[in-house]
Amino acid sequence: MVRLHNQLEALLEEAHKLSSLVSDLLGVSARRMLKALADGETNPAALAALAHERLRATPEQLCDALGACTELKPVYRRLLKMALEQLQLLEQQIGQLDQELATLLHPHQDAVQRLAEVPGFAVDSAQQIIAEVGPTAETFPSEKCLSSWVGACPGEEESAGVNYSHRSPKGNRHMRRLLNQAANAAIKVKGSVFEIIYRRCVTRLGHNQTIGVIAHRQCRLIWLILHQGTRYEERGPAVTIRSRYQRTWRMIRQLRNLGYRVELPNPQPS
Repeated sequence: MVRLHNQLEALLEEAHKLSSLVSDLLGVSARRMLKALADGETNPAALAALAHERLRATPEQLCDALGACTELKPVYRRLLKMALEQLQLLEQQIGQLDQELATLLHPHQDAVQRLAEVPGFAVDSAQQIIAEVGPTAETFPSEKCLSSWVGACPGEEESAGVNYSHRSPKGNRHMRRLLNQAANAAIKVKGSVFEIIYRRCVTRLGHNQTIGVIAHRQCRLIWLILHQGTRYEERGPAVTIRSRYQRTWRMIRQLRNLGYRVELPNPQPS
């Protein structure tokens, strides 16, 4: 998906500047405009009108960015249409694999749900983590062992009592990628403890090392949640009842879309 995204942007880099105005080139608004462009639409105003009303870019900005599309050659339109068709096929295949994974993990629905409650995680990432470490992480006797296996802990390159490097071990590449993505997502959750840790450490450690710190904490949380059967409890100061309720409903929709059977939460507090 990422490779296709880059190819699509390279294909159109001389025809438009749409990626500078939308946060996601494969999002709803951008995809509508790209599909119309591939179908032969050449009017920038008509393309700009397809944008979602909540898009921050104004119609004038979109028209300016799409102005060069009037001279787009037919061969580029065909290549664009082929790229969009390939994208649709990939999304269908990913959806089928997600459904298959959900079917296999259905006996461990409670573990998936508890893990998906952690900020930065979602149902899909929770399923992938459980597929890697097991529904109870029973292979690992402690959270330190899991962090070491994943490679999310500081390393110790020591000689004669002197530590020369704190670089983390290589560990499991798939799990490290998942945790890095989850850590980057968690720091964007307003009022969460991960956002607080990020703001506290980023000026001293920098972004990359701070993400490593958060990934290490999330890895320890994974062991506690799976091995001890606990639930995540957010203690950030700015987390409201409404935000927790909305996050719970988003998770329930994801679970139901994958075929899980989830009970309704309590009514929203007033």
